[in-house]
Amino acid sequence: MTEEPSVLDYVKAKLMPWRGPAPAIPDESAPPAKPSAKKKAGAPKAPAKAASRPKPAAESPEYEKELSLADFPWRSAGALLLFLFAQVMFGRSPDAALSGLPFLAAAVAVFVLAARNGEWRIPAFEAAEDDERPLMVRRVPLTLALIFFALTLWFTGGNTFNLVNVSFWFASIAFSIIALWQLDEEGVWPNPVVSLREGWGQKVLDFLRSRWGILLVSAFVLAFFFRFWQLGAVPPEMQSDHAEKLLDVYDVLNGQHSIFFPRNTGREPLQFYLTAFVAQVFGTGVSFLSLKIGTALFGFLSLIYMYLLGKEVGGRWVGFLAVLLAGIAYWPNVIARAALRFMLYPAFVAPTLYHMIRAFRRTRLNDFLLAGLFMGVGLHGYTPFRAVPVVVIGALLIYLLHKPSPEQRRRALIGFALMALVALVVFAPLLRYAVDNPDMFGFRMLSRVTSIQTELPGNPIALFFGNLARALAMVNVSGGNIWLVGLPFEPALETISAALFLLGVALVIWRYWLQRNWSDLFLLAAVPLLMLPSIMSLAYPDENPAMNRAGGALVAVFLICALGFDALLHGIRNCLGGRRGIQVAAGIGGALVLFSAFANYGLVFERYNHQYTQSSWNTSEMGAVIADFAEGSGSLDQAWVVSFPHWVDTRLVAINAGNPGRDYGIWPDTLATTLEAPLPKLFLLRPDDAEGLSTLQTLYPQGSASLYQSAQANKDFLVFTVETAP
Repeated sequence: MTEEPSVLDYVKAKLMPWRGPAPAIPDESAPPAKPSAKKKAGAPKAPAKAASRPKPAAESPEYEKELSLADFPWRSAGALLLFLFAQVMFGRSPDAALSGLPFLAAAVAVFVLAARNGEWRIPAFEAAEDDERPLMVRRVPLTLALIFFALTLWFTGGNTFNLVNVSFWFASIAFSIIALWQLDEEGVWPNPVVSLREGWGQKVLDFLRSRWGILLVSAFVLAFFFRFWQLGAVPPEMQSDHAEKLLDVYDVLNGQHSIFFPRNTGREPLQFYLTAFVAQVFGTGVSFLSLKIGTALFGFLSLIYMYLLGKEVGGRWVGFLAVLLAGIAYWPNVIARAALRFMLYPAFVAPTLYHMIRAFRRTRLNDFLLAGLFMGVGLHGYTPFRAVPVVVIGALLIYLLHKPSPEQRRRALIGFALMALVALVVFAPLLRYAVDNPDMFGFRMLSRVTSIQTELPGNPIALFFGNLARALAMVNVSGGNIWLVGLPFEPALETISAALFLLGVALVIWRYWLQRNWSDLFLLAAVPLLMLPSIMSLAYPDENPAMNRAGGALVAVFLICALGFDALLHGIRNCLGGRRGIQVAAGIGGALVLFSAFANYGLVFERYNHQYTQSSWNTSEMGAVIADFAEGSGSLDQAWVVSFPHWVDTRLVAINAGNPGRDYGIWPDTLATTLEAPLPKLFLLRPDDAEGLSTLQTLYPQGSASLYQSAQANKDFLVFTVETAP
C-alpha cells in the first residue's frame, strides 16, 4: 500500500524544488470515476463503421473551426502589451525607470492568468537520451598529449610563438582529443570524406531546398545584412584603442609573434593574428576595416550556435527566433562594429554553452571535450571571457542540485574534469605567460576588481550589489555611458526585444516551476554570471554596466527572448487553430520582427553612427590629406601633426595615411627639428593652436596656412605647407 504524502512533504518540495516535483494533492471535491461498463458475453456486436479520416488536432493546419472573439488569447495579448508598456517606461530614462514597475507587475499577473488558462505553448526541450557508452581512454595518445603539453609549457617561456612550440601545442591538443574521444558503437572514427560520399552533402542540399531550410537561411541572410551593411562606414573613425590593436597587428605582420601582447596593459593574442590573416587574405592591410571584418565575421558565425542552443533548450523555432532577434539586434551589432576584442566574448560563449548544456543533458563525454576546446580558445580572445570557467562551475552545481541519477552524476563529474583538462591544454601558452608574468597577465582584470590602481570608492560588498543591480537593469533600462559601444544610458535592447526578454524571463520561470529542469535555472543564472566582468568593476563603478564587458550575457538574453517569443506565437496558433491560427501568429510575429528590425536599424546606422561621429576625431580626413600630399610632390615622411592636448591620436593619422609604423605627432617646442627635412613639408594643426602656428610661421616664413573644412561640425583643421626655400 502506497503511503499518502503529507502536507509537510508538499511544503518541503515547494521550498526545495531541486529535489523533485511536489506530490499531487487529490481533489476530494471531484466525483468518483464511474466503473467502466463491461460488455456482456454473447452480446451482439455493434455494426462496424466505415473507416474515416481521424479528426485533425487543434494545432494541425487542417483543423478549422468557427472563429469568434472569445477564441483569441486575450490574456496573452494583454500580457505582451503590458510588458511593452513597462519597457517603454523603463527606456525613457534611468531616473524614470521605477514608473515601469506597476506595468511590469500587471504584466506578470496577466501572464500567470494566461498560463493557467493554457494560452502559452511551453517550448519543449529537444529530446535527449543518456549516452551510456563507457569511458574509453587511449593510453598512448594520452601519454603523448601530456608529453607535448609539458613541452609546450617549456618552450613558450619567451612569450613568442615559433614553429617548434606551436607544433608541440597543436600536437598536445590533437592527442588529447584522440585519447579521450568516444567512438560510436562500431568503434569507427568519423570520416568526413566518407560521410560526404554517402549522402551527407545531398542531405544538406535537400534541407536547404526545404521550406524550413529556406526560412532559416533567410534569417541568416537578414543577419548578414545587419552585420556587414556599410561596415566600412559605420562607425567611421578609429579611437586610441584601435591604434594599440593595429600596432600589434603591424608587429605580427613584421615577424613579432607574441603570445601575450603587453602594449596598453596587455591583451590576449587571438584578435591580432585574426586581423593579420584578414589583412593578408582580403588585401585590406593594417586598417580599421581589417579589424571590423574579423570581429563582424566572428559575430556572424556565432549565430550558428545561437540556433543550435535555441534548438537544444526549446526546439527549432526557438533556435530560428534566437538567430533572427540576435542577428538584427543593436547590442551585438555595435560591439562587433566597434572592431575591438569585444565580440570574441559572446562568439565563444555560444559554442561553449551549447556543448556544455548538451553534454549535461545527454551525459555525452564528446560534448564535454568540445566545450573545453571552445573554452580554451575563448580564453585567448577577450579578457572578460575569464568569467566563463565560473559560469561552467555554476552550471555543474545547478545540475548536481537537481539530483541526477548516480550514473548521470558520475558521468557529469568525469565529463567536467575532461572539459577542464582540454581547456587547460588549449590554454597552455597563456598559462606559461601567466606563471612567468602574473602581474602583467592579471593587471587589466585586477585593476578593476581591487585597489592596485586606485582606492575602492566604498564598501566592496555594497559596491558589488550596487553593480549587480545596475548590470541586471542594462537590458531594459541603461546599457551604461560608454559611447564607443552604445548609446549612453539607453537600454541594451530596443523596445520589442526588451519586452520579449521580460516575457521570456516570466516564461522560463514558469517552465521551471512546472518541469524543474536544471537548464532553465541555469539559463536565468547565466545572465548575471556572464555579466560578472562588468559587475566586478568595483574600483571604477561608473564603468558598470558596460555592454562590451557584459557582452557574453547577450547569448543567454536572446535565448530567453526567443523562448518568450515562441511561447507567444505558438500559443496564439494553438488557441485559434488551423490555418487561421498560423496566419494570425505569423502576422503578429512578422509585425513584431519588422518593428524590431526598423528600430535596430535606426539605432545602429543613424543614432549610434551620429553620436559616434560627434564623439570621435576625424583622423581619417587628416590621413587622407597626408596621403594626397605623398601622392603629389611630397612623401609620407615629410608630414607632421602638431600635437595639442586632448586632440587627435597622431598614430591614427599615420595609420589612415597608410604609414602605420610612424607617429606623426610633434610638439611645438620641437618643431625646429624639422628644418633638416627636405622640401616640400606638410603640417596639420588644430585651428586654435596659436603657439604651434606662430612657431611654424617663424621657422617657415615662406609657408602658407589654409583651413580644411571637415565634413563634421567643429572638426576643421589647419593645413600648413612649405613648398619652397626661404
